[in-house]
Amino acid sequence: MDARDEGAGAENEEATGGESVFTVIVAAAANLGIALAKAVAGVISGSSAMLSEAAHSFADTVTELLLLTALKRSEKPADEEHPLGYGGERYVWALLAAVATFVGGAVFSLYDGIHTLVAGEDLGNPLVSYIVLAVAFLLEGFSLRTAVKQARGEAARFRTPFRTYLRYTPDTAVKAVVLEDSAALAGLLLAAGGLLGGQLTGSGVWDGIASLCIGVLLLWVAWVLGRSNAQLLVGRPLPKPIRAEIRSILLEGEHVEAVLELTTLVQGPREALVAAKVDFRDASTAAQIEWACEDAARRLQERFPAVRRVYLDPTPGFAQRREEGLSPW
Repeated sequence: MDARDEGAGAENEEATGGESVFTVIVAAAANLGIALAKAVAGVISGSSAMLSEAAHSFADTVTELLLLTALKRSEKPADEEHPLGYGGERYVWALLAAVATFVGGAVFSLYDGIHTLVAGEDLGNPLVSYIVLAVAFLLEGFSLRTAVKQARGEAARFRTPFRTYLRYTPDTAVKAVVLEDSAALAGLLLAAGGLLGGQLTGSGVWDGIASLCIGVLLLWVAWVLGRSNAQLLVGRPLPKPIRAEIRSILLEGEHVEAVLELTTLVQGPREALVAAKVDFRDASTAAQIEWACEDAARRLQERFPAVRRVYLDPTPGFAQRREEGLSPW
């Protein structure tokens, strides 16, 4: 890989990181304005579903701020105290964002829905709420379009179907925005349905049911995002097809007999580690093995630019260890 390739890779990574920041900022700005409008409309109309939607948008705003913190903190370069970098810090803050969605949105919506069903509510003029819902739908749609555009671009770059990319991507900031904005659009439709049901029947039950549905929807979003970030914090390997290709690339080496053990670890959206125990040919010299390790690392990083660290451990094969009376590993 020459200097031009490295420069292009760095520029591409910087551009992608910038897209993530822009996507989150757009979502945060949209959610803050929508939250304030929903809160005013909820107070005027007396709609619990609108108040639940206001809590939903406030929770999403807090989530975006935490995601921005995650993006900035994870960009810090590796140092003596953190030799593998700060990529994992992104998932700590993203996990806190999922908790914010759960506490700030889901719990309030469920509580408000139950309270409305038990105590009832006095419905006011829903006109303001309908206007706010329509404007919010447009703003949330724009935010979702921005996030989906980035996610589709990333999926195309990795030659992966959009749904598969969204499910397994380690860029949880973009995943969070896509899921939260999709849930927001669904929540707006539920809130509108609750308002319409109350307007047609004169009963606040429909509004309470809509609030409960919004709470359940936010529970699902919080669960999906929390689970994704927890998996990455614990340590998630690269996808199985990529691991198989890495093994094949290692086996292409002139001095390689076998790959005895392969470990991969996702460290960030565009950062991964590869470590392997490799059985080299017994006739190979120490210098040949050293250059074979360098060549393998170069080929891996050319094929997968996200692989930042490659550690290869020359290890005797099973047959040789058995002949020498040693443990298999």
